[in-house]
Amino acid sequence: MLVCGLTPEPAKQQKIVNSAATPFRRIAVIAKPDAAGHLKSTLHKLREVLDRRGLSMLPDPRTASLLDQGQGIPIEDLACSCDLAVVVGGDGTLLSAARQMADRSVPLLGVNLGRLGFLVDVNPSDIGETLSAVLDGHYHEEQRFLLSAQIGKQPPTLAFNDVVLHKWNIARMIEFETWIGGRFIYTQRSDGLIVSTPTGSTAYALSGGGPLLTPGLDAIALVPICPHTLSNRPIVVRADSEIEISVCGHTDPKDVRITCDGATSLTIDDGDKLNICRHPTRVRLLHPVGHDHFEVLRAKLGWGELPKN
Repeated sequence: MLVCGLTPEPAKQQKIVNSAATPFRRIAVIAKPDAAGHLKSTLHKLREVLDRRGLSMLPDPRTASLLDQGQGIPIEDLACSCDLAVVVGGDGTLLSAARQMADRSVPLLGVNLGRLGFLVDVNPSDIGETLSAVLDGHYHEEQRFLLSAQIGKQPPTLAFNDVVLHKWNIARMIEFETWIGGRFIYTQRSDGLIVSTPTGSTAYALSGGGPLLTPGLDAIALVPICPHTLSNRPIVVRADSEIEISVCGHTDPKDVRITCDGATSLTIDDGDKLNICRHPTRVRLLHPVGHDHFEVLRAKLGWGELPKN
């Protein structure tokens, strides 16, 4: 793995213990659209906590439907109306909320109803105690950056995990060129390239053999997907680097797609370039007091587990 010009970034995590400094009065609640099981009971517990404190609950359409509170408020409108957003679902639900709320700097608290839960770390059974602590000002906050991907003159698209250039509807590799900060890096033949934030380093980039980046690291990882040349290894660069990718060689741009967080798919035309840079506004994530990123990694990735008999 090649690491280029990295400088440490000041720590973004802080512990707040002064309840007077937490003006959370209007609480948005965003629920996973297709979640079942404990979703409804978790939402009821959440509403009970807010009702006891006399706080306003602003539900998204899914939450409103489950709690019989009308039509609810679209997420893009919630961002303008709330002081705190509680996301009940999996990492994908939080990724979506983060992208839609990023420019409003709304803090996000994640309740895990998914499978992995690298980002949503509150257990549903602890929602009452944890939310009460957060509303009292007892929590850890960290700030993480997003990527902005733009093709030609199209509007930019945000990604919290990664921007992925990949092959589409073909069984052969694609060819593309990569520049970083205006400097030519390489021409690569592979199944694609993952451009990942530290948040996304535990997602697709991890499966592709990329490094795990701690959340506060001001860096971006470029991870090749099944490269033809084995010396094409992951590269880690400064987060303020401007990355430019263009399709070349015999590759037809129609056989290429760009995917942001696995949710938004973009196309590229002849002569267009994919430009990726750090988005200026950061995502604010809240965690329970005692949150430890490495403890999360140990639990989710099974580090140190002994073989079962």
